[in-house]
Amino acid sequence: MFNSLDYLEIALFFVILLLIPAIAAIRSRGKGANEYFKSAGTMPWWLIGISMVAATTSTNSANLFTEIIRRDGLSGNWTWWAFLLTGMLTVFIYSKLWVRSGATTDISFYELRYSGKPAAFLRGFRALYLGVIYNLVVMATVLLGAIKIGVVLFGVPAYVILIVTGVVSFIYSCLSGIRGTIYTDFFLFTVVMIGACVVMYFGVHHPAVGGWANLMSSPDVSSRLSFFPDFSDTDALIAIFIIPVAVQWWNVWYPGSEPGGGGYIVQRVLTAKSPNHAVGGTLFFNILNYALRPWPWYIAAFASILIFPNLDSIAAALPGVDPALIKDDMAYPALIRTVPNGWVGLVAASLMGALFSTIAAHISMGANYVSNDIWKRFIHKEAGDREMIWVARASSLILVVAGCSLAPFVGSAKSGFDLMVQIGAGTGVIFLLRWFWMRINAWTEIVAMIVSFLAAVFFQLVWPHISSEPLLFWEKLLWTIAVTTVCWLVATFLTRPEKSEVIANFKSLVRADGRDVGKGLLKMFFASMAIFALMWGIGKLITL
Repeated sequence: MFNSLDYLEIALFFVILLLIPAIAAIRSRGKGANEYFKSAGTMPWWLIGISMVAATTSTNSANLFTEIIRRDGLSGNWTWWAFLLTGMLTVFIYSKLWVRSGATTDISFYELRYSGKPAAFLRGFRALYLGVIYNLVVMATVLLGAIKIGVVLFGVPAYVILIVTGVVSFIYSCLSGIRGTIYTDFFLFTVVMIGACVVMYFGVHHPAVGGWANLMSSPDVSSRLSFFPDFSDTDALIAIFIIPVAVQWWNVWYPGSEPGGGGYIVQRVLTAKSPNHAVGGTLFFNILNYALRPWPWYIAAFASILIFPNLDSIAAALPGVDPALIKDDMAYPALIRTVPNGWVGLVAASLMGALFSTIAAHISMGANYVSNDIWKRFIHKEAGDREMIWVARASSLILVVAGCSLAPFVGSAKSGFDLMVQIGAGTGVIFLLRWFWMRINAWTEIVAMIVSFLAAVFFQLVWPHISSEPLLFWEKLLWTIAVTTVCWLVATFLTRPEKSEVIANFKSLVRADGRDVGKGLLKMFFASMAIFALMWGIGKLITL
């Protein structure tokens, strides 16, 4: 499948990939943990924004968008488009608050906002839950895309793909700290978008498609071009549009779209030069992420409908691939088969870039939690900078091995997405309110986190065995949100409020003025409409 030019492109990709963090590591040597974990607060807005979108863009992104469009059309993307509203809240209200807090990680926030043993337990448990358990689910879902595309490109067993991915991701993420990661993300995102455009071009010009005009005039494609679902189809309207827009965006915790910010988004916000750079970086990320980044993959997905109209045609294009892996998300790996020699090496490099940037982000985030919020906080409080960095590297290795081991057990891109959404259901509103509603305490978050996880497990694994009536995804989501919300509200009012001095210190630190919320919500609304308009405008220009 590859010729000498393709191998040269891949080799050059790896040289640059390792050279950038190596140079950053040399320049950062001896500057301590603040440099390793936060780049000493020197990152500009544009690098922060590109790094955020690189971390969000995984190999699984192309698979996910392809599966959504083949099943539900363009409007099916409302299941994640709705998270733009969350992103805009982070831009205009929460990004400045995070910078003012001075937190090392978003988990260290808990002992700024709360106090005592409940706060300490929450910090440790949340670091373990998000940094290890939940992080592994995300990594496994991302690695699933690597398995599916890697099997097609290289024709080797899944375990070989996982070993290579694990080794390279570990080296890349640990060679330098967050500074090297952010610099490298800029290079990776550039390569990713070039590769996506190459696949799109050859997909559109495939003989089964016959060029742009034929693609857009095909009934199989034109029927899927609407930005909104069919309002006469009540089930689709509820699942695809109403639930995401009315409930999901503010009441579900999802990696990269956490209400109020969290995870690798906050990790990068905390590297900003100033609060204004934090705001600018987060805004730039949302523009790239929603309005610009996905279009090459959307168009490739439409082309795949004509080239591979059903699962049998996908299977025929991928002989030797395990039939259990053949789902709609495999249409994108099959489409890569249409890319000619001389270009396929660049596509392969772009897919590896998408994989490495996301896996590195989650490795870095998890290692940051383990080092700062578990090791230094609970195990060795006197740990120095050198020790913390080595703990982060050791935990990175453990996360890579565990994530690779879990990957084969995730069903498909969409099923992984659904599982992650449901596990975080009902907790999102707490992350929005805790900066302003001081009645919320550590027990609020502890109960919400435990109940949402148990409810998701119950509806996902137990319910099918005790009931003959299956629940739709949105029904499971609403039940999980309802149960979780009732439980955390009861816990809030049955436990003591936080100490007045702790609240006073927190307020003086972050200066979260409730009067700014109204202005922030107004800015969020108009900015969201502007980005949606940009996205739809690009779509209209493309589909003319």
